[in-house]
Amino acid sequence: MEKEVKVKMTNGAGALVLLLLLSVSAGSSSASCSCESGINFEEKISGLSQLNKVEPTACGVEDVASDYTKVVEPTLAPIHLEDLPGYTRSVYERDYALITPESQVYTPVSGWSNSLCAFLITPAMGSHFSMYLAKMTGNSSALQPSSKGVERFIFVIDGHVELLYEEQRHMIQSDGYAYLPPDTIHEILSKEPSMLLVFERRYTIEGSVKPELLLGVTHRQPLLDTPGEVFALRKLLPTTSAYDFNVHVMDFQPGEYLNVKEVHYNQHGLLLLEGRGIYRLGKDWYPVQAGDVIWMAPYVPQWYAALGRTRSRYILYKDVNRDPLLHPH
Repeated sequence: MEKEVKVKMTNGAGALVLLLLLSVSAGSSSASCSCESGINFEEKISGLSQLNKVEPTACGVEDVASDYTKVVEPTLAPIHLEDLPGYTRSVYERDYALITPESQVYTPVSGWSNSLCAFLITPAMGSHFSMYLAKMTGNSSALQPSSKGVERFIFVIDGHVELLYEEQRHMIQSDGYAYLPPDTIHEILSKEPSMLLVFERRYTIEGSVKPELLLGVTHRQPLLDTPGEVFALRKLLPTTSAYDFNVHVMDFQPGEYLNVKEVHYNQHGLLLLEGRGIYRLGKDWYPVQAGDVIWMAPYVPQWYAALGRTRSRYILYKDVNRDPLLHPH
């Protein structure tokens, strides 16, 4: 019988409980597919109306359709927050933060009309990027970033939006995304309520190749090889030097976990889209679930294990393709 962890666990005690939970979850999980999809990588299109159709992978099995409802309507049970005044799972440390739904504060933001935004990661905590959730309440619009040199990535969690870019219109539905190069005039429109995840950062120039507008849908990106690992990995942006960050979508079946206990210079901003599990951050272990956001500074030890009876999926920002000596920030 599966148990649920309700408190932060530390050091050896947390690891022992985690191993017991993993053994239970692994027994009920099905084998995952680690082979590579044959679907083309880039999607440069003028409409996305047909892109949400789930297609077979190269393994011959249908990809699991995404379900991000617990991000839109966070699950607070079985811990009823109204019965625990002042309780939160959120934690802020020098080199990481866990920001859970009950701590996410939405406010009007300049440039976003009929919308509310929750800034979850910003340079105020030491990051070189911003990560926020945007709730477009209907008849909403958003303009390009007001600062020069800022690039933007949007991921549609719920609903659908229309992107106006260089006099062209692009429809982006749930699980779809767009990369918008710096200093490009664009507008995001939503007639109905929609929810977006947004990453923004000041573009780091290297060489003469410039990034381009990219549109896509998660399940149409190929499953990539992950030597020594069992999770399913998709990268939403090209791996060329024109792009100074990438966005990864990673899937874990119950009982699966990262083999590498990562310590690296890259920064991360993570949103758990589906499922639940245990995240190690520094010396501490935290139960996490869909709707939780995690900030990871350079060199903080990090590790994840999936629990429960359904897959875990998270979307992750990662700075790439730049020499950390030349671009320390």
